[in-house]
Amino acid sequence: MTSVFKIFKEQFLHLPLILRLAIYDIKGSYQMHYLGILWQFINPLIQVCVYWFVFGVGLRQVGTVGDTPFIVFLLLGLVPWFFIAPTIIQGSNSVYSKVNLVSKMKFPVSVLPSITILGNMFNFFLMLGILGVVLFFYEINPGIYILQLPYYIASLFIFLFAFTLLSSTISAIIRDYQLMLQSVVRMLFFLTPIFWSIKSFPETVQSIIKLNPLAYIVSGFRDTFLAQGWFFEDWQYMLYFWSLTFLVLVIGSMLHENFKDKFVDYL
Repeated sequence: MTSVFKIFKEQFLHLPLILRLAIYDIKGSYQMHYLGILWQFINPLIQVCVYWFVFGVGLRQVGTVGDTPFIVFLLLGLVPWFFIAPTIIQGSNSVYSKVNLVSKMKFPVSVLPSITILGNMFNFFLMLGILGVVLFFYEINPGIYILQLPYYIASLFIFLFAFTLLSSTISAIIRDYQLMLQSVVRMLFFLTPIFWSIKSFPETVQSIIKLNPLAYIVSGFRDTFLAQGWFFEDWQYMLYFWSLTFLVLVIGSMLHENFKDKFVDYL
């Protein structure tokens, strides 16, 4: 637990630095593009259109999932996923990609995953705004269930921090890990309930799908905006998610503390 407290203390003490570097990363990513930061909006919009055309128009013939229009159902899965996938990939490579920073100055390496998370956060909240417009257009009102949205956003951020902290350490030590992780994330895109509902499977299969912690977050977003249930109703599932997240955080913090002074040797 000492390692966990140390890591969180570093995030708190260096919060202004994290914010500055995250903003610098966003500006730096698009400074050579004519449309600049608009690509944060254009890229996911193009992907949503492609997925809607292939899976909605092509396979489902613009049908519905239960009473929900497919485009709404799809967006409720894609909005968190468009934040999760790039954050896992970039965050896991954050230590290796900042080798100059790590090797040339005394730098709190544990803030690097946080910089990636905050850098991608802007796009996530932009997509949430677009989702709100689509829900308004289809006259879908989550009602009082919208109160649990901060819970699922906090779950998303804490899980991503724990996972990227662990992965960035492993990735700096074993470079093959990054390539393997990219393959796993591509696979999880189809194994996470983005295009389909977890409730459409038998209970035994549902139990297996729920082992994926990302399924908890994506299903939670859907339950929130479609007013389908509270996060505490399935307390066993909630306990599993937080136990796994805490375990990843503890292992990631211990590994990071043990190897943080040796990163330069590996890089």
